[in-house]
Amino acid sequence: MSTALLSTADELHARVRHGRRAVVMTMGALHEGHATLIRSAREIAGPDGEVVVTVFVNPLQFGAGEDLDRYPRTLDADLKIAEQAGADAVFAPSAEEVYPGGQPQVRVTAGPMGTLLEGASRPGHFDGVLTIVAKLLHLTRPDAALFGQKDAQQLAVIRRMVQDLNFGVEIVGVPTVREPDGLALSSRNRFLSADERRTALTLSRALFAGGDRHAAQEALRARAREVPSTRARAEALSAIGESRAAADAHAVAKAVPNAAAAVRAAARTVLDEAVHYDPPLALDYLALVDPSDFTEIDDDFTGEAVLAVAARVGTTRLIDNIPLTFAAPGAAS
Repeated sequence: MSTALLSTADELHARVRHGRRAVVMTMGALHEGHATLIRSAREIAGPDGEVVVTVFVNPLQFGAGEDLDRYPRTLDADLKIAEQAGADAVFAPSAEEVYPGGQPQVRVTAGPMGTLLEGASRPGHFDGVLTIVAKLLHLTRPDAALFGQKDAQQLAVIRRMVQDLNFGVEIVGVPTVREPDGLALSSRNRFLSADERRTALTLSRALFAGGDRHAAQEALRARAREVPSTRARAEALSAIGESRAAADAHAVAKAVPNAAAAVRAAARTVLDEAVHYDPPLALDYLALVDPSDFTEIDDDFTGEAVLAVAARVGTTRLIDNIPLTFAAPGAAS
């Protein structure tokens, strides 16, 4: 299959459509993470549908002093990766095609969620993201659009825009793809020197430490639920001996309170060590949030959560996150 390279919306709209169209929006510099998105889009579109990959470096989402000019442009290589992953077309419009009147006067704003975490570090970033995503949804007219969960806050604000503004499109999140050493795949990884990459691995190690602490907490919660009756529990603990009973009681007591705080603390311990690395890690934020609005969760929170981190290594800023689920104290394990 040969992947078509298109530069105008008219070329895209002239294509005969059969089945569903699934779109993967990128800024180019494609890597295996993007290829995973394209393969997932192929599954959603099916053999009779169409997969379109957009390549556009959007100036609206870069703030003052950020790396717009430095951002890699590798269209020839991108086309090959898209073709190998199963894309039918690559839509790579010019800035004039996307913004025919120059900088748009009317833009989409991200609201309160757009001011938190990434939005606080990069003011106006999510307004630029939503404006280009809205435009590309109109230009490509997909049935489904796929985004990586590595950019979890971006995924959340896009989902909220689609919900609030009644876009008729399915938004699909695809799990983060990692390199063998655990580093989340990113187009910016190519800017890291060998020493900087070693420091950058702290992000994923911190998240995994938080995830391990969370798994231990949830295992203890499940253990506490194994014998729900107080009388039966007392008899069971008596039968296995006083020392085991004491250990069990201590474990259960540790499992219930301060669950979120313990996860944050485990991750922060790893990040704090990296301040002394050469080169050091400059932490931007570590947050444990509700993915519906990206506000910090409390210790009595139940449901889906995201442990997110952002930091700078040298001149390169990196983000990463992992999803976590906090079960209710009485829920089945």
